[in-house]
Amino acid sequence: MPVNLPPLDPAQLHPVAGVRWGIAEAGVRKANRKDLSLLLLDEGASVAGVFTQNRFCAAPVQVCREHLQGPQGPQGIRALVINTGNANAGTGAAGLAHARQTCDAVAALLNCQPGQVLPFSTGVIMEPLPVERIVAGLPAALADAGASNWAKAAEGIMTTDTVPKAASVQLTIGGKTVSVSGISKGAGMIRPNMATMLGFLATDAAITPELLPGLARELADGSFNRITIDGDTSTNDSFVVIATHQAGHAPITAWDSAEGQALKAAMLQVARQLAHAIVRDGEGATKFITVQVEGGKNTAECRLVAYAIAHSPLVKTAMFASDPNLGRILAAVGYAGIGDLDQSLIELHLDDVHVATQGGRHPAYQEADGQRVMQQAEITVRVGLGRGTAHDTVWTCDLSHDYVSINADYRS
Repeated sequence: MPVNLPPLDPAQLHPVAGVRWGIAEAGVRKANRKDLSLLLLDEGASVAGVFTQNRFCAAPVQVCREHLQGPQGPQGIRALVINTGNANAGTGAAGLAHARQTCDAVAALLNCQPGQVLPFSTGVIMEPLPVERIVAGLPAALADAGASNWAKAAEGIMTTDTVPKAASVQLTIGGKTVSVSGISKGAGMIRPNMATMLGFLATDAAITPELLPGLARELADGSFNRITIDGDTSTNDSFVVIATHQAGHAPITAWDSAEGQALKAAMLQVARQLAHAIVRDGEGATKFITVQVEGGKNTAECRLVAYAIAHSPLVKTAMFASDPNLGRILAAVGYAGIGDLDQSLIELHLDDVHVATQGGRHPAYQEADGQRVMQQAEITVRVGLGRGTAHDTVWTCDLSHDYVSINADYRS
């Protein structure tokens, strides 16, 4: 079961003016499963995307990049089409043809250009995409399109997720109500490293289109690029930010205004909720772990240490077992890659328990205190490097027997 992740309440998800979702059962991999989603955008919307850094990226990722840089560009996108059950990755030229064929089919239904459609796929790698099933399911998805289908869409993009993931907030800008809503999927093969996670975030705020690519990157860096389940960067990771400009307020032309700061904070809040939900629903996860590293010379080295801890199978299995074998954390700090690290300056806290000081066991530390914290469902690991003032945070989960079972049986 997800770690302290409350059930999704569709009533708490705000429609975003200019966005409609349609969901259908196309039988991509299994029957009787919502596996095809169509996001429709009114004319005038702006789109920006951040995609996987995996060099073996999936065909839909390649096509998305082409279309965002194409003649229609980010201001001409009219639809996103997402299938689950098949990643269309490792499929060569045929995979690219299938991704483009999907866009052609959507464009024909919407009377737009194929370059105005962005395709996304998630699921099993290196299997041919059953594009004929997707094309056959598109009319049903289009017929289902509605502004209030965010919860259905969250369910429709799931793979090994055990629960749908969505978040939404509203704020006031220039006397107008602005909505921000988003969905995500992911439970394994998760270390987005953005540059099998999918995230879609939309707002009806009016934002100068030129600001959107930088915003997408900043939101990804503050949320999805701070999570890891198993350290595997998927072939299909994609995060899309949409602004429909329909809220009716004066356009935001810079982020240093009060309205710009408020909107960015609201969008980051939603992005982080979605990212945290992925970790809380990590395959086999029983604990949600925050890794805070402070006292670095720069944020890059703090992140290096945080990820070394968050990726360590020894640390993650100890967390699962509630075993305060905390030397494993110090070992991860040591091999993180900081060549001139002074171990005599290292401080380690486990929540409120001071475990290590000046590179060694704290005189007051008792294993019973460490075990008390390790038995919690939510744990914070805090490391001080004693090298400067920089800090960074990563969120992860433990590694359980179920993670192995889920991934051993994934294709069955």
